[in-house]
Amino acid sequence: MKEEIVLNSPEVLKDNLRTGGKDQEAQYEPEYPEDTEFGDVRQITYFELARLMERASRRFSGLVRSELTKLRVDDIGPAQAMVLLAIGDSELSVAELLDRGHYVGSNVSYYLKQLADGDYIDRVASQRDKRSARIKLTEKGRQLRANLRDAAMIYERAINRGDQDQRMLETAFQTLHQLELAWGSASIRHLSRD
Repeated sequence: MKEEIVLNSPEVLKDNLRTGGKDQEAQYEPEYPEDTEFGDVRQITYFELARLMERASRRFSGLVRSELTKLRVDDIGPAQAMVLLAIGDSELSVAELLDRGHYVGSNVSYYLKQLADGDYIDRVASQRDKRSARIKLTEKGRQLRANLRDAAMIYERAINRGDQDQRMLETAFQTLHQLELAWGSASIRHLSRD
């Protein structure tokens, strides 16, 4: 486990970005899909982008897992840590959490149970409707959230080298948000036709 933590340190991350993960001194270049028949680079499609997002998400989960290991947190995993981050300083209902994180209801119930069992969250019955609960972080949950946010800032400083990187990040965010909205409305239209 210690080797995994070292491999994911901000210094190694910065070096891997600079060298493309290789020993040679080269700038990081993303892999573009190649046409297998002709060997030339094709235009990027939304399908390739979705595949890249999935791979990036898995790698990010691995990074969160490494941070949890470094913090000696072994009772929750990356998915529960992301729910903890989504809750933040708010006190919110499960429905609000579902909207905030776009989770599947059965998954979030399982994640919340694990977080409650680990004393990371409190579930408080709603004043208006005793059947529903409000969720907020405990002191233990707030401390873990702060530790994860501090670690994220270290990695962000390793990746973000200036204004151009910040603009690229904002462009990527806007593009992904537009795709989320477009794919969401396309799914709704498709379901309404069935």
